[in-house]
Amino acid sequence: MDLYDKSRASLLPSFLYSSSSATRSVGLERILLSRSSSSPAAEAAAAAPSPASGGAPSGSFMIQAPKEKIEMYSPAFYAACTAGGIASCGLTHMAVTPLDLVKCNMQIDPAKYKSITSGFGVLYKEQGVRGFFRGWVPTLLGYSAQGACKFGFYEFFKKYYSDLAGPEYAAKYKTLIYLAGSASAEVIADVALCPWRRSEGYLGLYKGLVPLWGRQIPYTMMKFASFETIVELLYKHAIPTPKEQCSKSFQLGVSFAGGYIAGVFCAIVSHPADNLVSFLNNAKGATVGDAVKKLGLWGLFTRGLPLRIVMIGTLTGAQWGIYDAFKVMVGLPTTGGIAPAAAPAPELAQLKASS
Repeated sequence: MDLYDKSRASLLPSFLYSSSSATRSVGLERILLSRSSSSPAAEAAAAAPSPASGGAPSGSFMIQAPKEKIEMYSPAFYAACTAGGIASCGLTHMAVTPLDLVKCNMQIDPAKYKSITSGFGVLYKEQGVRGFFRGWVPTLLGYSAQGACKFGFYEFFKKYYSDLAGPEYAAKYKTLIYLAGSASAEVIADVALCPWRRSEGYLGLYKGLVPLWGRQIPYTMMKFASFETIVELLYKHAIPTPKEQCSKSFQLGVSFAGGYIAGVFCAIVSHPADNLVSFLNNAKGATVGDAVKKLGLWGLFTRGLPLRIVMIGTLTGAQWGIYDAFKVMVGLPTTGGIAPAAAPAPELAQLKASS
């Protein structure tokens, strides 16, 4: 077993894999062998580890990497994507908590927090180092829940809408399927996230849900559709080697690059709604009209945008890198690539053959 297999063996949750029939048959063979003969040779043979069972020599303990691959679009596949989404979103959002705090302060009080550097300085002067990580626990929990739903349901809805469209139309209108699948997933994901962003008791848990949808649904549609398109274009026009022949580390680099570029588009598209959400979360009893009057249209689109581009670009690139790294670790392919040409529908094939 190489180092890669050892790392997979120690990290993979066992529920992603079913038990091996080969292992059960080897165990039965050992029992029958031990009962049929009591000779030292037979006892040694029964106790010896078998390659099929992944056994280790006597006196050592080793957890074997799973020998079975996850079947695409099986319950185990969606469970793996959900787990990857938890790691992807929860860890990255927690890591950028200091940037997010400064960004929100610049959006709410630009006179006090005039720039990125001065924003960090003011925050440190008033609250110390602890101020940079205020709220990291609900951030970790909330975005872990969001990531589970975002990535898990995206894979589900992408497959569901592709099946509804059929192979030919799914290939022809794949971007629309990416958009519909990501929008559907984000509706559910924000219901999981919203309670973690409120501090007004039970009645205020979902006060910011509609503005959150207004920010996150366009953001996620851009995040997934542009990522899938960018990765496909990279493999088609910029990378001379087919994806299947590229190393896994190279594929993960493509995932990060595609995610970073997609993140820039995400930040621009969703920034006005992000300003609205930040204003409503920090001004109790405020409405969307109050936010527009306070920030102005120009402020809605531009206030805090440069910092958010840097933050969301890095965040989205890291999320796709972590998500695809988890998929690789459990034996799944990375996301995106050149889609195979769809076979024509049987009715069209018959018409062409008869004409």
